[in-house]
Amino acid sequence: MSRRTAPAAWLGALVLLASITLTGRAAPAAAAPGAPASPASAQAAADAAAGPRVVAETTVASRTLDLTVQSPALGGRDKVRLLLPAGWSRTANRTWPVLWLLHGGVDDYTAWTRDTDVAALTAGTPVIVVMPNGGGCGNYSDWWNYGNGGPPRWETFHMTEIRRILERDYRAGTERAIAGNSMGGLGAMLYAARFPGMFRAAAAYSGYLSTLLNHKPGDDSTGWGPSFSCPGTDWRRVWGDPDDQAAVWHAHNPYDLAGRLAGVQLWVACGNGKAGSLGGMPITDPVESAADGNARSFAGRLDELGIPVTTRYFDGQHSWPYWQRDLHESFPMLMRAIGAQ
Repeated sequence: MSRRTAPAAWLGALVLLASITLTGRAAPAAAAPGAPASPASAQAAADAAAGPRVVAETTVASRTLDLTVQSPALGGRDKVRLLLPAGWSRTANRTWPVLWLLHGGVDDYTAWTRDTDVAALTAGTPVIVVMPNGGGCGNYSDWWNYGNGGPPRWETFHMTEIRRILERDYRAGTERAIAGNSMGGLGAMLYAARFPGMFRAAAAYSGYLSTLLNHKPGDDSTGWGPSFSCPGTDWRRVWGDPDDQAAVWHAHNPYDLAGRLAGVQLWVACGNGKAGSLGGMPITDPVESAADGNARSFAGRLDELGIPVTTRYFDGQHSWPYWQRDLHESFPMLMRAIGAQ
């Protein structure tokens, strides 16, 4: 495989967002033929056979419940945070609509409740808010893993394992909307497109929605090495090389999947990288500037296809004050789409 790097716009986001070291999940090594299974491998096999399940619940606040999920798709345990509506009960004779909120690339399942007022925003709304962990540089995808597949399979964890657990045990309904910031914006449009009919509305805030934008076959951008772009994780594990595994990239590029979004209510918001009314750095933020190009490319493709989308472009940077505002502005549309307002 060549050592080409990923398209500059996508890598730029990872470089500047990777302020912490991220740890990739490797599939467990296979035992030698004929060797007895180790306790760890035996436990892994038992966990896989048992299927996905909640192994712990933690009440964080009056409406906030954290789930620890044993996941065959991830090959281990991970977290999901729920904001539950007033009157919710696991034994209720009704279900509630669901809003999925996805986090960005160097964050986790606590991000939206930690950095926004989403708990207050949704306090009077009959909706279950689902905030799953998505991994560092996980890109809301089942990883290619050099052609070997296997964990981490983030798409399967979210769209199959968690969804079924919530609908079976936590009174989640089938009226769904999805939104996310940065990498989570990519995930929101990716899931809405890859699972037609799953979501009635999708919103992306500063999302990388045209991941091959400006990429030319054979590009080799000196200085954008894989280890620098995503410390601790070789980005080629996710989708492979953008040329050698072009089909994998196209299958996970919202721009290429835009036609599948017909009938979904769509919202795309992004700043231009300049400091705006909610503050920011005195210099242009290259992460948000790159996201702006992605957002406009994606929205342009929707326009070409005759698919309606609400767009919000503004002076602003890649930071939580703008994402909180984006959530507030798109929230009425998201709730109307799922009958929660």
